[in-house]
Amino acid sequence: MATLNLETVELSKKFGKVTALNGIDLAVNEGEVFGYIGPNGAGKTTTIRVLLGILQATKGSAKVFGLDAWKDAVEIHKRLAYVPGDVNLWPNLTGGEVIDLFVSLRGKQNKERRAKLLEQFDLDPTKKCRTYSKGNRQKVALVAAFACDADLFILDEPTSGLDPLMEQVFQECVLEQKNLGKGIFLSSHILSEVERLCDRVGIIREGKLVETGTLSELRHLTRITMTVATQSPITGLETLTGVHGIRTQPDGLSFQVDSAQVGDVVSHLAQFGVKKLESTPPTLEDLFMRHYDSANVGV
Repeated sequence: MATLNLETVELSKKFGKVTALNGIDLAVNEGEVFGYIGPNGAGKTTTIRVLLGILQATKGSAKVFGLDAWKDAVEIHKRLAYVPGDVNLWPNLTGGEVIDLFVSLRGKQNKERRAKLLEQFDLDPTKKCRTYSKGNRQKVALVAAFACDADLFILDEPTSGLDPLMEQVFQECVLEQKNLGKGIFLSSHILSEVERLCDRVGIIREGKLVETGTLSELRHLTRITMTVATQSPITGLETLTGVHGIRTQPDGLSFQVDSAQVGDVVSHLAQFGVKKLESTPPTLEDLFMRHYDSANVGV
């Protein structure tokens, strides 16, 4: 059984009468990338602040490495690396000095690793932090995180301000740490990034975890798009359970079908002599929009 790096049970946080988190159950294992997605205000950053020991939970528990996130925050931070989405640095220090400071807090520095990361992220460490753009400040935080020997990485919108090339470098670094058996908790707005990197995903909405599981598991909860061309005209498709949005195409039909009904739909189509059949699995964005489309409130 994989070792838990992070776990919350019935985690709740209130600010006065406002409930920011309501019964969040999460778990991140060693060697796993867990994606945590939701819009601004959903509770992602509040969750992370509880895990970091910045905020104390109102109810429930939050543990990192089996230690209490609030009471044992100092011990936890010795083995943890954190990257926020909006990095603030000391303006009169150079990027290299900031990186060295953060890495020294977690023990011995690997100079070769540091040099490699600086090259990968195309960062000049000799410049004062006050001269850095938002993207370069983000690079400083990422280099500092990946240069240290952390057991868990908590990343809150870590690619904010990075160009697509640097996002690719970031993804390579995450997968490298995963292969080393490290746990990664990734909060992101970039659904394609989450889909590419994450083993499991949790979707948070208004302080509640509305879906969690592997991408394969979650895809069973939404619809597959199918395009079909047949030798004879298709009839009766609209009467089948789970079929939605039938549209006429130049060479056939396109429609959506609930995953559980795919077999029945294919059997029905077969009697009309299938010439072409294409199916497109749902994306993470499809699932995400299922929960956040204003037309589907309460789904």
